[in-house]
Amino acid sequence: MSLNELHRLQAPVVTVLGRDPAHRKCVLNGNAFQQDAIISFKGWQYAVFYSSGPSPARRNDIELEPLYVCLARRKLPSTEWQAIVFDDYRQTTDDGHNTVQMGICPGDGTIHLSYDHHCDILRYRHSAKGVANDPELFPWNKDEFTSTLNHVPGIPQPHENFGYVTYPRFGSLGDDMFFSIRNGKSGLGDDLLYIYRAATGLYEYAGKHLQGIQNNPYVHGMDYRDGKLHVTWVYRGFVYYDGWDEPLDTKHKQQAGPNGAENNHNICYAYSSDGGYTWKNGQDDTIASLKHGGSVTPDCPGLLAFEIPRGRGLTNQEAQAVDQDGGVHVLNRDTMSGEKLWKHYYRSPDGTWIQHAIGPVPSPRRGRLAIGKTGDLFMILPNPTNLSLRILRSSKTKGYSDPIEIWNGVGFIGEPLVDTKRLEKEDILSIFIIAKSASSSEDRHVVVLDFHV
Repeated sequence: MSLNELHRLQAPVVTVLGRDPAHRKCVLNGNAFQQDAIISFKGWQYAVFYSSGPSPARRNDIELEPLYVCLARRKLPSTEWQAIVFDDYRQTTDDGHNTVQMGICPGDGTIHLSYDHHCDILRYRHSAKGVANDPELFPWNKDEFTSTLNHVPGIPQPHENFGYVTYPRFGSLGDDMFFSIRNGKSGLGDDLLYIYRAATGLYEYAGKHLQGIQNNPYVHGMDYRDGKLHVTWVYRGFVYYDGWDEPLDTKHKQQAGPNGAENNHNICYAYSSDGGYTWKNGQDDTIASLKHGGSVTPDCPGLLAFEIPRGRGLTNQEAQAVDQDGGVHVLNRDTMSGEKLWKHYYRSPDGTWIQHAIGPVPSPRRGRLAIGKTGDLFMILPNPTNLSLRILRSSKTKGYSDPIEIWNGVGFIGEPLVDTKRLEKEDILSIFIIAKSASSSEDRHVVVLDFHV
C-alpha cells in the first residue's frame, strides 16, 4: 500500500446550496478573494452565494435574471440547509469581482453581508443582534436583516471611502470584527480598515492600513490569532493608459484590464497586535501607526518576504492561513525556477521564511489553504482543464515539506473556499465549490463537500 493510499480520504458528503448561474460568463460563486463565504459558528454553518431565486424551473437567460443574494444555514451535523433569498436586491452585473462576503461578529452574534462591488458604492446589510448566538430563537428570514445600505452603522454619512469599493472582507477580531475594503482601481488603490465593536454595534474607521504608491496591495488573507492580526499581500504596479484619470473611466473594470496580473510582484508581510491600529514588520519593528495618520507603504522597511519581480507568474489574492503556533502560510505561484509552480511560502513562528514547490500550475484558477486540528496544512487545488479538484495534506511534524495527495475528484469549476473554523475544531473539511453536471454544461449547483480528515 502506498503512502497516498494510506492517507486517502473517503468520499465526501455532498449537500446542495442552490443553482449556480451558469448562463453568466463570469463565476460569482467561489472566488479566492472571498475570505469567508462559508463559516461555522456555535454549532451552525452558514454559506452565502448568488442564485436565480426560488424557481428552479426557469430555463432561458431572461428568466434566470436577476440574481439574488442567498444566505443559508444548517445545524451541524445536519445536511438540511435553510436559505434566505434577499429578493429586495437585484444583482445584474456579469463581473466576477462582484461576489458576496460574509462576517459574523462573535461578541454580539450579528451576521454581516457585503456584495456586488467592482469600484462601486458600498452595498451592505446586517442582521439583528443575537441571530448567530441563539439561532433557534430567531426566525430565519430577511426580516431579521436590514435592507441594502450604502453605509455602515457608526460612520458619519456621507463617507468618502464608500463610493469606490472593491473586495470587501470581514473577519473576527476577538469579540469584535474587522471590515476591510479596497478604495481605488487595479494597480492604483489602498486597503482601508474598519472595526465593528460588539459592545456598541457600531463601526469605527481605523485608517488606511495598506497604502499603494503607484501600485495597489492585493491581499492573500487577513487572519487573527492569539492577539495578532496577520496579513500577506503582493503589489501590482500601475501602468498608465489612455483615459486612466477620467472620472467615467471603466477600462480598469474589465475582467482582464490594462493593469493585469503580469504586474504583480513581491510577497510582503505585516502584523498588528493591537487590533489593526499599529503595524509591525516581520522583524517586530513598528512601521505604521494608523492613530497618527500612518499607513503601511511599499517603502516601509522589513515588509519583503520574497522578492519576485513583475512578469514572474505571481497571482493575486490566492490564499493565506495562520497555524496554532503563529506560523504564516501563503499559497501562490511563480516562475523563478523557469517553470510555473504552485508554491507554499511559509513563515515559521521564529520569523524565518522558506518555500516549498508543490507542482505545476495548470491554469490561472487559485487554490485554498486551511489548518487542521493538529496543525497540518491542507491545500485545495483546482484544475479547470479537466474539471478536477485535489486535496493535499502537508504534515506539521515534517515541517510542511511533504504535501501528499489525499483526494482527487472531477466535475468541479471555480475556486474552492473552505470553512476554516470547522476544520480546525472538528477535523471536518467543508469545501464550498461549484459542481457541474456530467450531462449538461448549463446544469451547475453550488455545493458543500464534507470530508472527515
